[in-house]
Amino acid sequence: MSSVGSARATVLALALASGAISPASAVEPRLDGAWAQDGSCDETFVRAGKSIAFKKPINVFAPALIITGNRLRTPTTSCTIKGMKPAGERRVLSLQCATAVAVEPVRALIGTSSDGSLVRYLNEQDSTGSSYKRCTL
Repeated sequence: MSSVGSARATVLALALASGAISPASAVEPRLDGAWAQDGSCDETFVRAGKSIAFKKPINVFAPALIITGNRLRTPTTSCTIKGMKPAGERRVLSLQCATAVAVEPVRALIGTSSDGSLVRYLNEQDSTGSSYKRCTL
C-alpha cells in the first residue's frame, strides 16, 4: 500500500463525528475532545492548558483522535471537517486531510452508540464498527 493509501486508511479508520448536512462550523460541540479506542487515555493524551494534545513521543499507531471545532487530528493526520450528511443511522463525514506526504479529501462513515461512544465504520457493509470512548483529562 502506498503512503498516501496508508494515510487515507488511517484517517478513515479513526475519523469520527456526527450531525446532519452542515458547514464545518456546525460540528456538534459535544464531539469536541479526545477519543481513544482502547481506553489508553493517560498514555495517549496530555492536557496543555485548556487544550488537549497527543503525548510525546507520539504513538503513531494509537487508535485515537482529537476533535476541536472543525478540526480532527489523529497521531499522523490533521483534517478539516468540511461537512456532514446523514446516511440512515450513520453520518458521512467529508474531510480534507494532510499528512507528511499528501493532502487529500477523505470520506468517513460514523455513528453514535447509546453509551455515548463514537463508532467508526469501514464502509456501508460494516455492521459492527469500532467504538471510541471519550477521554476525560
